[in-house]
Amino acid sequence: MKKSDVILLGGGLANGLIALRLAQRQPTLRVLMLEESARCGGNHTWSFHQSDLTPEQQEWIDPLVAHRWDGYDVQFPQLTRTLPGGYMTVTAGRFAGVVEQALGDNLLTGCPAIPLSANSVQLADGQILRAKAVIDGRGHQPGPALTVGSQAFFGQQWRLARPHGLTRPILMDATVDQLAGYRFVYTLPLTPDTLLIEDTHYIDSAALDADRARQRIADYAAEKGWLLQELEREEQGILPITLAGQPGAFWRQRDGLPCSGLRAGLFHPTTGYSLPLAVQLADLIASQPSPDSAQLFRLIQDFALRQWRHQRFFRLLNRMLFLAGPPAGRWRVMQRFYGLSDGLIARFYAGHPTHFDRVRILSGKPPVPVGEALRAILKHHPRLRALK
Repeated sequence: MKKSDVILLGGGLANGLIALRLAQRQPTLRVLMLEESARCGGNHTWSFHQSDLTPEQQEWIDPLVAHRWDGYDVQFPQLTRTLPGGYMTVTAGRFAGVVEQALGDNLLTGCPAIPLSANSVQLADGQILRAKAVIDGRGHQPGPALTVGSQAFFGQQWRLARPHGLTRPILMDATVDQLAGYRFVYTLPLTPDTLLIEDTHYIDSAALDADRARQRIADYAAEKGWLLQELEREEQGILPITLAGQPGAFWRQRDGLPCSGLRAGLFHPTTGYSLPLAVQLADLIASQPSPDSAQLFRLIQDFALRQWRHQRFFRLLNRMLFLAGPPAGRWRVMQRFYGLSDGLIARFYAGHPTHFDRVRILSGKPPVPVGEALRAILKHHPRLRALK
């Protein structure tokens, strides 16, 4: 096989966006993607708010968007609210189709591989492929340099026996039983008679019982009066929610290998949304002429470290959510947040709260015990002392 300029190890969201942007900006670059599954993109759904991206970014990823709505709802025991703004979803099927068309024969699926260095990978049959740069995008890699909570979810896409009546997503319905932590149901109305319903938990351990989640979804649908007729697909995942960490150690563990997406720690630390930062990284990489591994490693590391510094406030909030107060009371933190202004909430999702936004979020009577909140903020909790 001829030598490539860039090998993308893993065909998930971040590497797929890099492949698309390189094809747009540097069409002569030889890009090869290796994905161990039958199709790139896996079995996932990625959503984002229109205000998360610039107009230019929205334009180049528009072919990936399968569904879009004007506004969304949130529901809590003492608050129900509709928020304005565009909300969009990229489905795995749409994503795979666009990436496959862009890469053609330069996408190899059913092809597990491991990195040997920043310039080579080894296939399952022992064949070694070389490139000027390898980018590892194979998802989150737990390690001692990060202390995280988990956002675990299990979703089912159902065709209903009759229309559901929803005109916009329900991003959070936290009126449900809270169980072992902050729990909500996330619902996307994909067509008038099709819903994606996800049972979602912010929990301390990365575990979610699929059978119990299926039953909770069935119970929720029955409560809403939705008649489930045909199960079209299921998806599940665990997103890291960052509490604290040692970014220097994290990047030393990468050992000079460029990486992307969750592998590079590039996600919104509180919501787990990864598409906006993946878009930014794809733009950044595509702007580099003739990239090599050393150049890309420095570029991605510097970008990720800037994000780490910028996200300090979010990690502080995460520690309050996960470490202050009983898990079953975490919904109170989120209910209070969603009572704030539309603009503040939009800037928070986009990862760009102003100084005034930060003050407003922390002002007033805290929804968790003050002493426990201070210990979490100052990292005096047993889970965090080693990272101080």
